[in-house]
Amino acid sequence: MTFPDDFLWGAATASYQIEGAAAEDGRTPSIWDTFSHTPGRVLDGDTGDVATDHYHRWREDVAAMAELGLKAYRFSVSWSRVLPEGRLNPLGIGFYSRLVDALLEHGIAPVVTLYHWDLPQELEDAGGWPRRDTAYRFAEYAARVGQALGDRVHTWTTLNEPWCSAFLGYASGVHAPGRTEPVAALAAAHHLNLAHGLANRALRDVVAPSARHSVTLNLHHLRGEPEAVRKVDAVANRIFLGPMLGGGYPGDLLDDTAALTDWSFVRDGDEKTAAAPLDMLGVNYYNPTRVRRWDGTSPRETDDGHRDGAATPFVGCEDVEFPRQPGPYTAMGWPIDATGLTEMLLRLHRDHPGVPLVVTENGAAFDDEVDRDGRVHDDRRVAYLRDHIAAVRAAMDAGADVRGYFAWSLLDNFEWAYGYSKRFGLIHVDYPTGRRTWKDSARWYRDLIAAGGAPAGTP
Repeated sequence: MTFPDDFLWGAATASYQIEGAAAEDGRTPSIWDTFSHTPGRVLDGDTGDVATDHYHRWREDVAAMAELGLKAYRFSVSWSRVLPEGRLNPLGIGFYSRLVDALLEHGIAPVVTLYHWDLPQELEDAGGWPRRDTAYRFAEYAARVGQALGDRVHTWTTLNEPWCSAFLGYASGVHAPGRTEPVAALAAAHHLNLAHGLANRALRDVVAPSARHSVTLNLHHLRGEPEAVRKVDAVANRIFLGPMLGGGYPGDLLDDTAALTDWSFVRDGDEKTAAAPLDMLGVNYYNPTRVRRWDGTSPRETDDGHRDGAATPFVGCEDVEFPRQPGPYTAMGWPIDATGLTEMLLRLHRDHPGVPLVVTENGAAFDDEVDRDGRVHDDRRVAYLRDHIAAVRAAMDAGADVRGYFAWSLLDNFEWAYGYSKRFGLIHVDYPTGRRTWKDSARWYRDLIAAGGAPAGTP
C-alpha cells in the first residue's frame, strides 16, 4: 500500500480521558467528573481525576508523538478548563497554547476538537444540551478558544461524536449526564447540530484563513433487514448528516418519532445554520452493526456495541433488535470487520460527493500486558490496524477522497463507563505510576508512517 505524500497520519486523544488535574489551575467540574463520581456509573468506581496525567506529562507525550513520526495530533480542549463559569482562564488556555507550540516545533499539525463530551457541569445544571441556550454558549466558547489558538491550529473540529453526547447521555443514560429522556435526547441532537453551525461560523471570524473546519461523526455502518436499517440509519446517522451537510432532517426520522415529539425545538433557519461549510468530514469507525425487526415476544437482543442502559439509545427504534455478530471480537466485544470501513467511506463518497473525508478514530481494545521482556506484544492490534488501513486504501482506490487516518488512541486511557478496564492505546500506561511503554503496534505504526504505507511485516 502507498498513500499520497500529504496524507495526514495521526493519533487521537480526548481531554477527560488523558489529562487528569481535574481540580487544578482553575478547572471546574464537567458532567464526566460528576458522572464518574456517582456510585455505580463507572466500572470499579474509576474516575478521570488523574487519568494518564497528561496535564503534567505532556512534554513526554509530545516527544513520543515526534518519535512515532506523527504528521498530526488530534486532541480535545476541556471547556471547563479554559472557560470555567464562562470566564476565560489564563492558566487553562495557557496549557493548550504551550501544547500547540510544542507540536508545531516538532512538525506535528494540531487538530483541535472543541467538544469531546465534557460539558461544564454548570451548563448541565441549567438544562444541558436539550436546552437551546447551550448551543449559544458553545459558540461563545469556540470563539474564545479560536481567538487564543487560531493563528496556529491546522484543523478545527467542532464536535466529536454528537450521537453519543445526545443518545448515550440523554436517552440510554450510560454516558454523562446519565439521563433517560428520549425527547430530551432528540432536542439535544438538534442543539448539537445548531451548536456546530454556530461555532463553525464563530471560528471563521477569528482564526487564520488557512485553517480547516470539520466535524467528527461516529456513523453506524448498518447491515441487516432493510426496514430495520432504514429506521436506525435515520436516528443514528442521517439525524446529523442531513442538517450538517445541507439536506435538513429526513422526513422518515420525523415520522418515526412523531409519537414522541413534534420537533418544535427546531426553529426557522436552524437547519441552514447547521449546514455550515466543511473542509472535511471526520469519520470514526470501529465495527459494523447488524439490525433486524424485533418480533415483540422473544427476548430482545441488544448487542449494539454500547453498554446496556435503562433504555435504548436508538430513539424511535424500539421495534428493532441488534443480534450478536460473528467474531473475532475485541476486548470491547466488538466484531472485527474492516470491510465495513471501506463500505462506509464509499457510502459517504456517493451520498455527499465533494466532501473530503478523514478517518479521525479507528482502533481496538485488547487485554494488553507488559511482558517479561519489557514489551507489549499486541499482534492482534497490529493486524487490526493493518487491515483497516488497507480498507481505507481500498476506498480510495474506488474513488473516495480520504485525506488522513488517526489511530485511536495514542495512549491507554480512561475509557468512559468502562473506566480503566479497556486499553486502546498504541502506548501502554501503567496507571499507578504513569509509566509509558511502547506497544509493538506503536513501532509498527511508526514504520508505516515512515514508509508512506503499510510496512511489509509485523514486529
